[in-house]
Amino acid sequence: MFGSDTRVRTSGNVRNFEVKELYELGEMPPTGVVPAKMHASLIRRERFGPPAQAFQEEVVDVPPVGRGQVLIYVMAAGINYNNVWAALGQPVDVIGARQRRGEKEDFHIGGSDCSGIVWAVGDGVHNVKVGQHVVVSPGVWDETAQDIRLGVDPTASDSTLAWGYETNYGSFAQFTVVKDFQCVPKPERLSWEEAAAYILSGATAYRQLTGWQPNVVRPGDPILIWGGSGGLGSMAIQIAKVFGGVPIAVASSDERADYCLKLGAHGVIDRNEFTHWGRLPDIGDPQAFGQWLHEVKRFGKQFWEKLGERRAPKIVFEHVGQNTLPTSIYLCDNAGMVVICGGTTGYHGDVDLRFLWMRQKRLQGSHGFNLRQCHELTQLVAKGDVDPCLNYTGDFADIGKVHQMMHDNVHPSGNMAVRVNAPADGR
Repeated sequence: MFGSDTRVRTSGNVRNFEVKELYELGEMPPTGVVPAKMHASLIRRERFGPPAQAFQEEVVDVPPVGRGQVLIYVMAAGINYNNVWAALGQPVDVIGARQRRGEKEDFHIGGSDCSGIVWAVGDGVHNVKVGQHVVVSPGVWDETAQDIRLGVDPTASDSTLAWGYETNYGSFAQFTVVKDFQCVPKPERLSWEEAAAYILSGATAYRQLTGWQPNVVRPGDPILIWGGSGGLGSMAIQIAKVFGGVPIAVASSDERADYCLKLGAHGVIDRNEFTHWGRLPDIGDPQAFGQWLHEVKRFGKQFWEKLGERRAPKIVFEHVGQNTLPTSIYLCDNAGMVVICGGTTGYHGDVDLRFLWMRQKRLQGSHGFNLRQCHELTQLVAKGDVDPCLNYTGDFADIGKVHQMMHDNVHPSGNMAVRVNAPADGR
């Protein structure tokens, strides 16, 4: 049980049970029992490097539960690129960053997508009950922060952190601790693994496509979606369709193109047919710039062919960054928007400002999502309008392996998850 300095509410009477210090994965403690120890997949600074070596199973203390917090018995965890970065220790040493904020743990338990059971709640928690089946929203902030009290969107607050990446005690452990507002009712139709796979990528895509007025998806709008078969792209295709948009995806193989089409893409462009990826050539080098311009125009022509009419994308859904941003800015429609949430190919995004200001285009950064967007996306998933696109399920021991697959870009289309306490038969 927790120490006397932490007050939590559990359910049931545990006096008739022998309380063990540690339970095995999948071994559910008796109702009301919070063990002292738990299994976790950890990253330590001395192991920074390829994810397959960085993640190792260890036994650590179950995190304490403070006021306004909830302890989750983790059933399954989703896999996202942010913990590839955590494993590498680049571009940010997440352990060092937390220690500079005064936190003492010398390890990182990642995992920003989670499904599980509410196991205990701290003082002041009234909207979440022990025993509830939930998914976890990975945006976490201080609700008392001055900027939030003055009306700023919480995702733009100075207090906002990415749970399971910028915070410790994510979903790659038997238990995790979250703030009460992070708990979202689990869609009943989903398995534990499916429920763990959709929120981070899905709600991020939802914000990109619906959160930046007036540049939001409207019926008939052409939408260019980079990486259409990936976690973000697969969500973006479906969300664009829900709102009446016409998604044109970019993929790298016939198999991935077929996957995009099955999700509802109107057409798919094979990026391997083009050679202009990377940094924008210097305009002072007319030969190199001319070659780039020829290729980007050829790419635009193929967009029109896939769309079936000569129209530019109203929204370009970006997360690739360095390799594709010059093309995105060029191709975007007049008064349209390039909205970007990442930079998987690099962070130096070149922009020919002539295309930006003269055509009044918008380059919009988008990070995470707020609670409204998370709940709205979950409603679409609950109704079956958006599928979680879970295409790979591993076991707890596979956490390093699946992150390595993502790092090496050999992971399957859609989203991935691992079972933590969930049984392999899905019950």
